[in-house]
Amino acid sequence: MNRNTNLGYFFAASVARFPDKVAVIDLYGGVERQVTYSELDERADRIAGLLQSRGIEAGQRVGMIMGNRVEFLEVFFGAMRAGAIPVAINTRLARDTLKFILEDAECHAVFVEPEAHPDALAVCASVPERICVDASYEKLRDASPRLLEPPPLAADAQAFQPYTSGSTGLPKGAMMTHAGMLWYVEYNQRYWPTSPEERGLIALPLFHKNAMRGTVKPVLFAGGSFVLMPGYEPRAYLDALARYRCTYSRGVAAIFTMFLQHREALNALDLSALKGLTIGSAVVTHELMDEVERAIPGVKVGESYGLTEGGSPFRTPLDGRPVPRGSPGVQAPEYEVRLVDSDGSDRQDEGELWLKSPYNCVGYHKRPDITRAKLVDGWLRTGDIFRRDAQGFYYFKTRIDDMFSCGGENIYPKEVEDLLFRHPAVANAVVAPVPHAVKGYVPAAFVVLKHGENATAGEIREYCLQNGPKYAHPRYVEIISEAELPLNGAGKIDRNLAREQLASRVRHQATASEAPQA
Repeated sequence: MNRNTNLGYFFAASVARFPDKVAVIDLYGGVERQVTYSELDERADRIAGLLQSRGIEAGQRVGMIMGNRVEFLEVFFGAMRAGAIPVAINTRLARDTLKFILEDAECHAVFVEPEAHPDALAVCASVPERICVDASYEKLRDASPRLLEPPPLAADAQAFQPYTSGSTGLPKGAMMTHAGMLWYVEYNQRYWPTSPEERGLIALPLFHKNAMRGTVKPVLFAGGSFVLMPGYEPRAYLDALARYRCTYSRGVAAIFTMFLQHREALNALDLSALKGLTIGSAVVTHELMDEVERAIPGVKVGESYGLTEGGSPFRTPLDGRPVPRGSPGVQAPEYEVRLVDSDGSDRQDEGELWLKSPYNCVGYHKRPDITRAKLVDGWLRTGDIFRRDAQGFYYFKTRIDDMFSCGGENIYPKEVEDLLFRHPAVANAVVAPVPHAVKGYVPAAFVVLKHGENATAGEIREYCLQNGPKYAHPRYVEIISEAELPLNGAGKIDRNLAREQLASRVRHQATASEAPQA
């Protein structure tokens, strides 16, 4: 019975049905490794046995500083089988932040891949049990006893502890439960079933919900398979889609924007097996979705919205209605949703999204203040502003803390970005407020041009003046390359970093213009 209530065993039925079927095709290190369901199951059992042999008890946290490789999965689910709580850490974080998370989580053990971060080994020095994922790892794992039976867990036992990106301060650990996560896996299969014939492709980091919740769990639960890339590179991504006959993939907008620059490959490769692509985890424009569908005929591109702490409350309608561009869908079944005004009253048209479901985190580790602020009578306050139309479709507008005032006018960065995306030469853009002596703050923008297109910063500013509210036009525009976009470790736009960089560029420009001329 303990197995049925432990997330570490969620794919046990697939192991029983398809023991010799390939579950994961791992491309780590440029060498293809195929791992079957029975092999993945045994590896997770041996990791659980290894942790128990090292004295790790149920409820203790196990850090993970690891890249995209099948070992990540066996550690993640193996730790839960032992009753431990895995803490998968973003490998692109600065050394001090890595150290903070390990200490904040009070990790008793850590699996560390030296190649995943230049300071990985150093920051783990104070963790009692350190297991190095290097040449010695496989031998250590295979010599460990298989765990025969998981320890009993409370009904509300914590399964794992993801840390948020820390956009409003230091990262905070969300406490996710076995019961809530198992509910979500079964819920997904009940309403939007994944077939055993499906093959996904993952290029985003496994520590990110887009990869784990969007592909790993539904595919393994259904008995399908997926290809795991060590990281994203546009041409390699397209080659993998074709070579492995992948049927779908999920990613952030930057993934799709970048591969669209490889038109020759798109035209030459056989992508006939590909049926669907989902873009989420960041702002998505309908122009990008349309362009992807034109580039890969027969592929349906959808938009998703989800939270680390609350899952995905909006989905494609079960009655078959098409989802309008710009919307992630209607309220999902078994989810409760509210739109709440700044005064705390419910609204039907627009407001902060509050949601409730068994998925919701139960709090934030050692942060009762944030728990009280974010969780109200079982409702999760998302901090995201949504609009709902007359047909019940929801549209993301902005983060509460993204809005800024420009000379008394409220401006949402997404609205300016949407305007920029309508320019025929613009492939990507990010907008942030920068200080202004008169207005307080004004919009500024980084812009990436489409391959082969030309436009100047002045032309783009003029376009915004002519086609949008004059008060919202970006006062500063800088054309950058796709590689220069300020992204975080999950591949999403880092708005704090964008704001800092834009403010710095504007200050530099002002200083240069004030310098005496020779």
